Amino acid sequence: MPAPTPSVNREPTMPTPPCLIGACLCGAVTYAVPDAFEYAFNCHCSQCRRTTGAAYKPIAGIKRDQLTVTSGETDILRYGPDATGHDAHCGICGSFLYSLVRAGAYAHIAMGTIIDTPSIRPAAHIFVASKAPWHEITDSLPQYDGFPIG
Repeated sequence: MPAPTPSVNREPTMPTPPCLIGACLCGAVTYAVPDAFEYAFNCHCSQCRRTTGAAYKPIAGIKRDQLTVTSGETDILRYGPDATGHDAHCGICGSFLYSLVRAGAYAHIAMGTIIDTPSIRPAAHIFVASKAPWHEITDSLPQYDGFPIG
C-alpha cells in the first residue's frame, strides 16, 4: 500500500491585473502601470489647473513602485521640491504625465496620457473649494473641498 501524499497548503494566487501603457504627446516618454488603481478623481486645485491648462485634472492614484517609465526617463522634466513630491512632464513636448504625492508614496497618473482603457473612472471632484470660477461642475459625482483619503 503506497504511503499517503502529504497535503500541501497553498495560498490562493490573485490574478495579475493587466498592464496599461501610457505616453506623452510626442511619444518620447512612455510608461507602464498595472490596471490596479486605488482611486480616481477630477482634481480642481489651482496647481493641477495650471499644470494642465484645463478646468481640472483627471487623476488615478497608485503606489509609486507600481509605475514604470519604459522609455524616455532622461527626457522627463521634473518640477517640484524633490523625490517626495513633484510633477513629471515630457521635456520635449511638455505633456504632463504624473505627480508624485503623499510623501512620494503614490503617483497620480494623468488619465489622459493612458493609451489603454483603465477599469477605474473618476469617483468624485476634489479641491472644489479652489475650482476655477468660470467652470461649472454639471455631473452628479460627489464634491469635496480637499483630498478625501487620509
